[in-house]
Amino acid sequence: MKLIATILCGGVGSRLWPISRALHPKPFIRLKDGQSLLQKAFLRAAQLSGLTEILTVTNRDLFFKTEDEFREVNLSKIPTSFILEPFGRNTAAAIATASHYVTTKHGHDAIMLVLTADHLIDDQGAFQDAISKAIELATAGKLVTLGIKPKSPETGYGYIEADGNNVLRFVEKPPLKEAQEYFTSDQFLWNSGMFCFMADTMQQQLEQHCPDILAATKNCIEQALTTEGLGITQIILDANEFKNVRDNSIDYAVMEKSNRMAVVPCDIGWSDIGSWSGFGKLSEPDAEGNHVQGDALLHTTRNCTIYSNDGLISTVGVDNLIVIKTPDAVLVVDKSREQDVKHIYAELAARDHTSHKLHCTVHCPWGTYTVLEEGKNFKIKRIEVKPGASLSLQMHHHRSEHWIVVSGTAEVTNGEQVFYVKTNESTYIPAMHKHRLTNPGLIKLVMIEVQSGDYLGEDDIVRFKDNYGRCKQEN
Repeated sequence: MKLIATILCGGVGSRLWPISRALHPKPFIRLKDGQSLLQKAFLRAAQLSGLTEILTVTNRDLFFKTEDEFREVNLSKIPTSFILEPFGRNTAAAIATASHYVTTKHGHDAIMLVLTADHLIDDQGAFQDAISKAIELATAGKLVTLGIKPKSPETGYGYIEADGNNVLRFVEKPPLKEAQEYFTSDQFLWNSGMFCFMADTMQQQLEQHCPDILAATKNCIEQALTTEGLGITQIILDANEFKNVRDNSIDYAVMEKSNRMAVVPCDIGWSDIGSWSGFGKLSEPDAEGNHVQGDALLHTTRNCTIYSNDGLISTVGVDNLIVIKTPDAVLVVDKSREQDVKHIYAELAARDHTSHKLHCTVHCPWGTYTVLEEGKNFKIKRIEVKPGASLSLQMHHHRSEHWIVVSGTAEVTNGEQVFYVKTNESTYIPAMHKHRLTNPGLIKLVMIEVQSGDYLGEDDIVRFKDNYGRCKQEN
């Protein structure tokens, strides 16, 4: 048996803004132990018996970030592959494209285990037991979902009515009265969004219930650009082909219509951390019921969730609030309205406000940059370049740059010249000059960049050569 763990890493986690953003979504949020939700999903899969490969379906803008996350924890060098979408088309498209890839590479009888990238599971042993049962049912031709035994009358989850392993029906997110009835019944489970099936079974069910999605995704896979090397496979889907795939969830497209469904009831310490209250409960409350992460000073404060990754938060005489602080944004919301945080995110996106998309620190294939200060006609960045990494050979129309090396050595291309800049040295890059920054050393290169000009947007970059496939002239 070949077992392919398929991690779906999509969505933006808008209810967890301002930590979760379009280019730093919920799966990349780090918990107190230093690991991200995505890394935990990877490690959860890596411990399964019979695992052949870990396949991740994600947005192509998140590939290098995802690869970095996996590299930190993939000590066993498990083969990894990535299906890179140009934009989201929901879970039916993601699972359909994954099933095409798996049947082609591993055969029709390969078992696919679909996992979410942004959930938390505390009991690995119980999880592995549940997967073993799911594989048995999947081998018999079933589409299997993991059903979570409810811990409360939750209105934010979908439910499954079940009789043993038999699925009787799927239920949408219910109002509170119905959720309370489901909670007291022994026949209802939370729908976890985790599935197990043979690749061929899923293809048959896609053909029966949504043949247009199956056909469109098959065409996408056939037209995709595929690259392989160092144990990593990339399948880059073409945007013009992918836009022909209908947007639909796998639940609506297949699961709720199929007569092949089965469920494995389980108690695995599952949570989807869908809100700030849920995130706060990952830490123990203080004597007043407050959940605090980061630097905080509280006085006569009760039942609050406080989170800061940048500076001190102080509260006086407040109750039932959520207060979140990042370097560029502050969120204050009454707990009774925390689901409405998504409206703030939507409005920021509509305004094309930077804080809906990026943090002050931005992760790139070559390292990171952090915006330290910005004003009219100037921007100051802290840049870190990984050993051996290189930025693209590029040019800016509207800005000049001063580079000051703080530690390490920089190899600089400036026009026709190539030279080295060492610690405490600096150089100047005029506008309209082709230039490149490389770290030739074995330690991290840290430098300060001061930009000046009449336009300082990140889109004022013309790339001529690039090691990471971002150069249009080369594609």
